[in-house]
Amino acid sequence: MSLSLTHTSAAHCTSFRARPAAWHYSLAHGITQTWHKHAMHGLAHAADATAFKAVCRAGPTSGNAVDSQPTKNSNAKRLRMVVAYDGSAFAGFQFQPGKVRTVQGDLEKSAARLFIGCSRMVGASRTDGGAHAYGQVVHFDIAGSRDSLETDQMFFNSFLPADVKVLSMEYAQTGFDSHFSSLGKTYEYRITSGTPDPTRMKHAWWPYDRWCERSRGKPLSAGDMRLDVGAMREAAQALLGTHDFSAFMDARRPAGLGSLKRKKPHLALKGIKPVRMKDAQSGRMVDDYWEASKRMLMEDDFLGSLRTYDKDHIDPAIIKKIKTYIDNPEFMPEKILTVSKAAYGLCSWVRAMEAYDRVAKVVAPKKAKLAEAEAEFGELMVGLNAKKAELASVEARLAELNAKLADMRARKAQLEFDVDLCSKKLDRATQLIGGLGGEKARWTEVAAKLGDDYVHLTGDVLLSSGFIAYLGAFTATYRDRAATSWTSLCKERKIPCSDHFKLVGVLGEPVAIRDWTIDGLPNDSFSIDNGIIVSKARRWPLFIDPQGQANKWVKNMERKRKLEVMKLSDGDYIRRLENCIQFGYPVLLENVGEELDPTLEPLLLKSVFKSGGGLCIRLGDATIEYSESFKFYMTTKLRNPHYSPELCTKVSLLNFMTTPEGLEDQLLGEVVRKERPDLEEAKDRLVVSISNDKKQLQELEDKILKLLKESQGNILDDEQLINTLNHSKLTSSVIANRVQEAEVTEKSINEAREHYRPAATRGSILYFVIADLAVISPMYQFSLPYFTRLFSFCIEKSEKADDVPTRLQLLSAFVTRFIFNNVSRGLFEEHKGLYAFLVATSILRHPSSGEISPQEWSFLVRGVTGLPHGTAAPNPAPSWISEQAWSALLFAQHECSCLAGLADSVAGATKEWEEWAAADEPHLLPLPAGWEEKAGQNFGKLLIIKIFREEKLIFACGQYVATKLGPEFNEPPPWTLDDVFPDTSCRTPVIFILSTGADPTAMLQRFAEKRGWVPGERLHMISLGQGQGPIAEMLIAQAAKTGDWVCLQNCHLASSWMLRMEERVEELGRENNPNVHPDFRLWLTSMPSKVFPVLVLQNGIKLTNEPPKGVKANVSRTFNDMGAEMMDACPQKPQVWRKLLFSLAFFHAVVQERRKFGPLGWNIRYEFNTSDLECSTSTLRMFLAEQEQVPWPALEYVIGQINYGGRVTDDLDRRCLMSILRQYMTPAVLDDNYRITPVSGTYYVPTDGDLDSYREYLRQLPITEAPEVFGMHPNANISFQLQETRRLVEAILSIQPRMSGGASGKSSDDIVGEMATDLVAELPKVLTREEAAYGLFDRTETGQLNSLSVVLGQEMDRFNRLTTTMASSLSELQKALKGLVVMSAELEAMYNSMLNNQVPELWARWAYPSLKPLASWVKDYHARIAFMRGWLQDGLPRCFWLPGFFFPQGFMTGVLQMHARKYSIPIDTLGFRFGVTPHSDAPEVEAGPEDGIYINGLWLDGARWTRDADGNGGFLQESEPGVMYSPLPVIHFQPAQNADNAPPGTYACPLYKTSVRAGVLSTTGQSTNYVLSVALPVREGTDEDTWVRQGVALLCMLND
Repeated sequence: MSLSLTHTSAAHCTSFRARPAAWHYSLAHGITQTWHKHAMHGLAHAADATAFKAVCRAGPTSGNAVDSQPTKNSNAKRLRMVVAYDGSAFAGFQFQPGKVRTVQGDLEKSAARLFIGCSRMVGASRTDGGAHAYGQVVHFDIAGSRDSLETDQMFFNSFLPADVKVLSMEYAQTGFDSHFSSLGKTYEYRITSGTPDPTRMKHAWWPYDRWCERSRGKPLSAGDMRLDVGAMREAAQALLGTHDFSAFMDARRPAGLGSLKRKKPHLALKGIKPVRMKDAQSGRMVDDYWEASKRMLMEDDFLGSLRTYDKDHIDPAIIKKIKTYIDNPEFMPEKILTVSKAAYGLCSWVRAMEAYDRVAKVVAPKKAKLAEAEAEFGELMVGLNAKKAELASVEARLAELNAKLADMRARKAQLEFDVDLCSKKLDRATQLIGGLGGEKARWTEVAAKLGDDYVHLTGDVLLSSGFIAYLGAFTATYRDRAATSWTSLCKERKIPCSDHFKLVGVLGEPVAIRDWTIDGLPNDSFSIDNGIIVSKARRWPLFIDPQGQANKWVKNMERKRKLEVMKLSDGDYIRRLENCIQFGYPVLLENVGEELDPTLEPLLLKSVFKSGGGLCIRLGDATIEYSESFKFYMTTKLRNPHYSPELCTKVSLLNFMTTPEGLEDQLLGEVVRKERPDLEEAKDRLVVSISNDKKQLQELEDKILKLLKESQGNILDDEQLINTLNHSKLTSSVIANRVQEAEVTEKSINEAREHYRPAATRGSILYFVIADLAVISPMYQFSLPYFTRLFSFCIEKSEKADDVPTRLQLLSAFVTRFIFNNVSRGLFEEHKGLYAFLVATSILRHPSSGEISPQEWSFLVRGVTGLPHGTAAPNPAPSWISEQAWSALLFAQHECSCLAGLADSVAGATKEWEEWAAADEPHLLPLPAGWEEKAGQNFGKLLIIKIFREEKLIFACGQYVATKLGPEFNEPPPWTLDDVFPDTSCRTPVIFILSTGADPTAMLQRFAEKRGWVPGERLHMISLGQGQGPIAEMLIAQAAKTGDWVCLQNCHLASSWMLRMEERVEELGRENNPNVHPDFRLWLTSMPSKVFPVLVLQNGIKLTNEPPKGVKANVSRTFNDMGAEMMDACPQKPQVWRKLLFSLAFFHAVVQERRKFGPLGWNIRYEFNTSDLECSTSTLRMFLAEQEQVPWPALEYVIGQINYGGRVTDDLDRRCLMSILRQYMTPAVLDDNYRITPVSGTYYVPTDGDLDSYREYLRQLPITEAPEVFGMHPNANISFQLQETRRLVEAILSIQPRMSGGASGKSSDDIVGEMATDLVAELPKVLTREEAAYGLFDRTETGQLNSLSVVLGQEMDRFNRLTTTMASSLSELQKALKGLVVMSAELEAMYNSMLNNQVPELWARWAYPSLKPLASWVKDYHARIAFMRGWLQDGLPRCFWLPGFFFPQGFMTGVLQMHARKYSIPIDTLGFRFGVTPHSDAPEVEAGPEDGIYINGLWLDGARWTRDADGNGGFLQESEPGVMYSPLPVIHFQPAQNADNAPPGTYACPLYKTSVRAGVLSTTGQSTNYVLSVALPVREGTDEDTWVRQGVALLCMLND
């Protein structure tokens, strides 16, 4: 609080009454307490008692310039007062309101009383009390100098309350600023405390608002508020005189004092004579004491004269004169006080002087006698002093002897003490040595280790920081590689670090790690590193946790701290999160996606700020308190999430996927718990016991070291320390012995447990095979808890045996078979073989088996990796060994140890190998040339089959599975709901994974009715779609209570409701949910979809429902679902109806099953279904009923072009559809001798009969149909098998992690880096017109450029763009591998593609269509560049290599345009006529044609070209067995008018760029992959439909 009182005056005046004054009083800045009124009677009383006189100085008529610049008063002194008061009733002082004239004049009597204002003393917090400490120090700043400290002390005591006194005062030199220096001297009284509140100054002498007005709106600051103490004292005396003395003196007829007042005894003491004045009543001259008194009182030093009055030498006459007043009973202070305080003071002074004089006269004779006695006393003291001197000498000698005696005694006592202390120290030393002696060896070792760690501390901390900051999201293998690389880098840079850096070795705390493992953290190095990162990282962890391991660990670890679990989908999660942040509870946010709620950003960034003395954070719109004990964890179940770089910098991203080692340890515990519960229980107890003991041991050791560190002086002097150390050591020794014994026991238990590890290893292998299936299809999701339940079930149900090895063999076999069957029922047929193969190979690839090496596996799934560097040996048999096969053979021989010497064997026994390779089923035959013994029974045989007969690899894989695991793994048993139902529960949903044409509804209804859940009553079915979600939710809630069943169909159509369904399923799955009836079941059906909840899939029972495969199964299903009335549905033509009905059903099966042949069957895969058949059946019945004759053309058009053709978008597919339909909608079908397959005669339309006769015929058909049924060549089966094989290999490749290839053990980075270097070195230069042949780009006389030159220019631009893209991307990839630039998503995709021998998407985007692997693609790319460069440099080629064009359609148009310009023919009338030349290849062509062009490089797919006998002509012929592609000789493309239609006897063979045939549909209705149709002569006896059904086509390039 601050108080400022300023009195300003500029001049002096000599008269009090004529004195003008400008008083400014301000109270500002810091007055926090309520002001209290305190009457000034205390001050007046005090001032009256000491008779202070008011001294005022004259001032100007007005006071302005109050805002002058501040000045520094260097003469100021700081007055330090020590004030004592009891604080019982002290409330401060203040001015009473009054009026002040601001112009020259007298002070009004109403304002003539001065009150000092101040707030409560420093230290008070409220106005209603608060005792203050004795000796409170208050500072006053006083300008100039005062009379003396004594004077100032008397002054301040005069106006302080009775219970507040100044104990001591002192001056200190100081300085202060004055805003009023121009107006006069300023005296300052400062008290600073609290907060200013000017609005509460209601009792100021000068109102605050008036003060602000006079000071131009600038109130004084706390440092500028001053109180002129000197002026205050003078003002107090002046006011005292004005108020008390003036009132006393102005009374001309004083009442109550009578002659006492007129005679004035004080004048007598002062020796002042009265004034002779004329009496107003009598007119006579009389002595007037009043005027004399007034003059005396107006003296400058009146009070001083009273103090310095010579009281020891008062004239006796004066004493006699005042004696009359002393004896007067009216001159008593008590009576005079009732009249006037001033008179009371003077009365007391007069009586005091008289009393002093009276006493002094009595004391004077006694003083004289005292002086005589003192003189006599002095003489006697001289003799006494002499005697005392003698006595002192004796006493000094005695003291000296006593001192020596005391010194000897003290020395004796010290020696005795030292002897005792030494004895005690010996005992303590013995205890210390005995207690800590055992620690010497260990502490020496630890000290040495700490010394080494200290040396390596810089590098280890650097590596640990990098590990925590960057490696959390990576796998264990990558972490190890990175750590090794960083360690090497530190060594190169001379940064000291450990030779073998391990994060657990630097930051791991064994006690904490053991606690983590008890809480559920997997006990493998990868998981322990994750735990360390969580505990040390500054950012909140986000766990990639598809198996739920991190979720489980966090819940166990934080349960004791009231962990709160929530999801982003929870409606109140923000409110709950705010509470946890405030109270410091940990939070686990589960199942986050690839994006987080932006509201969490301040929390992720830890944007904490201080507010009000505490930590706060802003979450959304709310600012909440932040507890430092708060922890935040996030988990996601996504296996491979793609988080943005921004998010990755805000969280600590951790890969918490289960490792094989960690899962194996968990499963081992499960096996031992079931097989040897005693061992596992003992193990669990020991783990907890050892953990607690080691924790206590660590605490004791820390305590001992702490005591030793904090001890001061000689440790043997601290008896308490020695006792504490001894006790701690004894306890530590007991615990250490117990831990040692427990560890020995644990070791023996672990040895016993290890006998059961093979079963745990098998379980771990199987789980990771199952987990990888999710990459193949999003519906193949299996959770770790679900797998663990299956594994435990197997342990209980498998066959028992007393012998442990036998028991483990039985258990491993049972686990493999049971889990295989359980998982297989949820897989589609196409993936069951893949799953079996993965199970077999994963078991044999495991280090415990080691039968399949990494190099062998890599060759199987990746083929030849890297670029060819020339051939070590020539191809010994080019006639049947392709160049690709020979290159693969050499590569396999070099990389795979099991095939070492294979190439030499093939070269030496070519005929034997050729016979084996040409066999129909080579995988069933033994390998030739003695290789059956070397590789016939192991993985090597699969590699040999991949090289020579790749299409048979899928069968060889099945045979390999049957050999290694058993034939039952190739044919998993079919499932029924009766078999599945025992595995279901009220908390586990059953999921039907659908495929086209499959509907399990009828099967479920039959089963439910059989079990007593009648559809519509207790089985509630609803098809999901728009608006059906709430209805389904209501059904689930009701059925869960009543025990009914609910089936939700087509879940994939309700993507927006899937999240809510996941919540409902999770709620049903909680064990503590009492609202679920045990009989309740939830059935779900869905097509494969990414929107289906992963959580539901992982914990549900999955069942696949597929339509039967094959023509026989397809037609049989149609007739099995058909009733007898359908056979008689057309009474007008019953026989024709039944024949055509069967034919139509067969046609439906053929067009559906034809899809399995891929591009040979249909360019585009169409989903023909039962509705097409039903619609066509209705059309057939209508036409037969309404027409007398069978309308074949109408049937063909409506069924082919409308009912089925409505789904067909490719014109060439439509041509194929109509060609197939003509085989079944033909009058020949009505003939009993008509055969659908004329060669074998197996398939035909049965003779007319009833429904059972047709079903009987269908039962006799083969299970698998030959290609002949589809009108295709037997080689189509090879194409189908090759397609299935490649699909199998691609599926395996898709789930493979990055791995090094080659026997040299190179890393993936090394392999890709070498490939990039080779590719960059071999990249050709861009094509430029500067190197063009003379005249190639010259224009004609009409200014036109040759059309083919235009095509060349366009092709050059395309190739240059591709070359530039390749060069820049390879350069960036090399920089990224070196760490110079960031590995972007595109570069990472390029990296993976190169590693897998695939063309990078970045190149394919700018490249021509191609299906070749990377090595072949690069070779083909160089060939294309070479062709274009030859054309550019040498001019128009004699023969054009059509596969070398980016856009062959444009080239064809250019040829037509060139011909149209040459002959001035409209280009839209031109087409091509085709003639196959005798030239086999381009080098045989000596000159180009007159018109048109020669084309080479085309391949026939599904046929071969056969020359005529004369060698000039030729025709299409069926392919040789096993030969899929055959080259087409050089063909002449000759422009001609009206050449669109193929001549009779020819087949309009479509030309495609690649074998996939499908492509983006152009506006013409053709695929962009389609170039044009080439009319080729066909073999006699065949028509165009024959070749159409065989799917014969021309290709610009092959796939290898």
